[in-house]
Amino acid sequence: MKKLSPYIIITASFLITILIGSILLSLPIAKQGSGSIKYIDAFVLSASAVTITGLTPIANLAQTLSLFGKIVLIFLVQIGGLSIVTLSVFVMVLIGSNIGISNRILIKETFNQDSLSGMVKLVVRIVIYTLIIQTIGFLINLIVFLPDYDFWTAVGISAFHAISSFNNAGFDLLGSMSLISYSSNILLNINTSLLIMLGGLGFIVVNDLLKKKSYKKLSIHSKIVLKVNLFLWMFGTIAIKLTETLDNNSITWLQSFFMSVTARTAGFSTIVLTTIRPATLLVLIVLMFIGGSPASTSGGIKTTTIYSLYKSVTSYASGKTAITSGRKISKVTKEKATVILTFALFIITLTTLLLLIIENISLEQALFKVVSSFGNVGLTIGLTPILKTSSKIIISVLMIVGRVGILTIISIFNLKWYKHGMENIDYVEENIMIG
Repeated sequence: MKKLSPYIIITASFLITILIGSILLSLPIAKQGSGSIKYIDAFVLSASAVTITGLTPIANLAQTLSLFGKIVLIFLVQIGGLSIVTLSVFVMVLIGSNIGISNRILIKETFNQDSLSGMVKLVVRIVIYTLIIQTIGFLINLIVFLPDYDFWTAVGISAFHAISSFNNAGFDLLGSMSLISYSSNILLNINTSLLIMLGGLGFIVVNDLLKKKSYKKLSIHSKIVLKVNLFLWMFGTIAIKLTETLDNNSITWLQSFFMSVTARTAGFSTIVLTTIRPATLLVLIVLMFIGGSPASTSGGIKTTTIYSLYKSVTSYASGKTAITSGRKISKVTKEKATVILTFALFIITLTTLLLLIIENISLEQALFKVVSSFGNVGLTIGLTPILKTSSKIIISVLMIVGRVGILTIISIFNLKWYKHGMENIDYVEENIMIG
């Protein structure tokens, strides 16, 4: 019997979770008042939660979803952030079940690791880190929300917001204006930003930081992730502040910093996006396209991909070998980065074109929506609730592709995945004219 590809299992786990979530969210018990949420809207909401995107066809989740619906939604976010594979293995560890080689391979592929060694310990650490970080975030949120709500409402909003923030989901229960009413609240902005940052750095980097406790001792992967993230946070903050100031818009440095962080994949907003300049929208699109880091709760083409592409271009321009931290960047790494960039640009172009054909919207609106969906960000300029059914399906597929990952999607079609590295045939190279 032919082995089932781990890429198919990973993709199927997301799809099955989305379908179950959509059924639960479409039940009358999931909605306040009479009736129920339309199935297509429940499907989009479920897909958005599991892919930790944050786009919603429902303008006000707090007023529409019942307690049951809110619990289902945040559970889908948590499952999507950690992945079914991680949670399943963690439960197996808790009940004392044996973790077989097939499950270890799934963990390895889920977190893009090179070795099967230590996979079970990694899963346990990831779940524990997640619970600890979210608990701390919850307690800080409670300080902010307690003065504005009754105790149990504040507890619910604080827990929901902490989980949504760490998993870079972008859902909130504060109404249709996201965090705009809290745009000047330093504690909430910083706490939310830190949760987003920790989730977006990736579990591997967080684990490395906690174990090594020194930048010099960190792995090359962790060093790259930290350098690129620091640059993008700074670039985004300055660029957003500059582009908005040129138009005399009153945007603070705190808002600029928060938007720089959230645009990478979280989707919260402390400014009204429909009022910002096209230049600022372009900055946000670039940040959304790059996204977070591998093995994290974020989407986009990832920081390590953009770093590898940058190194490839600069090394080619200077006629030197692509090197980082005294190590040569492998040919396979550069090939993967090129494939990801090519596929990402292709699918974004195609889906933008489809939206322009289906909907009566501008190129700016269509491109922003598509990149936000692909990057699992969730920032929107008000289109999701008014999109046609066909557009909602396209957006849902795009969110799934962005979350599962381009390489995983492409690898589904590799029927000889288990023979990787076993090919013995070598071909004569051919130089094709390029450029």
